[in-house]
Amino acid sequence: MALLWALTVLSLLPLLDAQSPECVNLTTVAPITNATMDWLTGKWFYIGSAFRNPEYNESARMIQAAFFYFEPRHAEDKLIVRDYQTIADKCIYNRSTINIYRQNGTMSKIESDREHFADLLLNKHLRTFMLAASWNGTKNVGVSFYADKPEVTQEQKKEFLDVIKCIGIQESEVTYSDEKKDMCGPLEKQHQEERKKETEAS
Repeated sequence: MALLWALTVLSLLPLLDAQSPECVNLTTVAPITNATMDWLTGKWFYIGSAFRNPEYNESARMIQAAFFYFEPRHAEDKLIVRDYQTIADKCIYNRSTINIYRQNGTMSKIESDREHFADLLLNKHLRTFMLAASWNGTKNVGVSFYADKPEVTQEQKKEFLDVIKCIGIQESEVTYSDEKKDMCGPLEKQHQEERKKETEAS
């Protein structure tokens, strides 16, 4: 998850306003409401991404599989993230916080003493969303795609690819995860059991 937030964002709205056919189904979420945060609550799978920045594309290729949990904190305008990534056949777990900027529909995360931003984008399909980012204009534009299942339908995938095309990225630039390579299942189960015991004890 840290990789996917390691971008300094400028708005993609000028690009999307062109209303090319590939952009029709894309909706920028602004403002982000409590209902939006509740909709994001739960488990999500990282499906794929494409970034013009070679450094981030290289890092993305290292992620074999990834999933995470969002837990809302409405009063604080935050999402708690429990993130599980499989890299080099090993599970890496991280717990962090995402800041919500409600009015402009952006989310941010602190990494290496810098605040990195992403625009929250929704398409017409429920239970999928995208995060869009660019750095120094459109040169390093990027989009990442998430769903509540490790595999998406062909129609959902097509919408993601349409968005990629909309912002000028080729399908050949997309990096996908592979749920079959996930190594975090045992750790996730352990955490679930620990959380269950904590709940029962409280």
